[in-house]
Amino acid sequence: MSGILYLIPTTISQNNPGDTLPANLLQTVETLDEFITENIKTTRRFLRSIGFSGDFDQIPYHQLNKHTPENEIPSFLKGLDENKHIGLFSEAGVPCVADPGAVVVKIAHQKGIIVKPLSGPSSIFMALSASGFNGQNFAFNGYLPIDAKKRKEKIKQLENRVYQENQTQIFIEAPYRNNALLDAFADSCRPETLLCIASGITSDTEFIQTKPISHWRKQKPNLHKKNTVFLLYK
Repeated sequence: MSGILYLIPTTISQNNPGDTLPANLLQTVETLDEFITENIKTTRRFLRSIGFSGDFDQIPYHQLNKHTPENEIPSFLKGLDENKHIGLFSEAGVPCVADPGAVVVKIAHQKGIIVKPLSGPSSIFMALSASGFNGQNFAFNGYLPIDAKKRKEKIKQLENRVYQENQTQIFIEAPYRNNALLDAFADSCRPETLLCIASGITSDTEFIQTKPISHWRKQKPNLHKKNTVFLLYK
């Protein structure tokens, strides 16, 4: 019998964990033997915030980020063969959505390991539900090209899919480039195309508004260094 790989959700803003996370989260985390995380420091901070009582120095951590050699990742799951339970943590929200954890889950399935996701906040899906846009046909595009010309071409291409396929288009950006992305939408899209800006979801400064591009051209909020999701529709 092997252990279980748990997908552990975290908060997406500096709010009370009890406001957005399942009540039994701490109970589950207390049963884990090893952690896989993108950033050990922020995971420890999160564990303290939910009242974790384990010994931080005794629990093995496996760090998974863009610098992790691919051939090392399978070794992170060795403990599962010894009937140990492992928790995969996201930096924000649910693991594996705009997050590097998917490769770990893929390996777990290949090994026949039970993967158990826990419910938690996702800024992407919360933004979609609050936008008023099509929630049955949508595409999460992640990050757009940084090059201005390529970014404009991509925006126009995806805007066409809105009209041709009735498909909501969803984007995120590095927080310090949010204002530049908003400018790109304003410059590239049709005036009547709807843009939802969902910023600081679950935080005290939460801002979610759906307006046509013509509106945003005249009134642009300052989104600098604010976690923001952008959605296009018609």
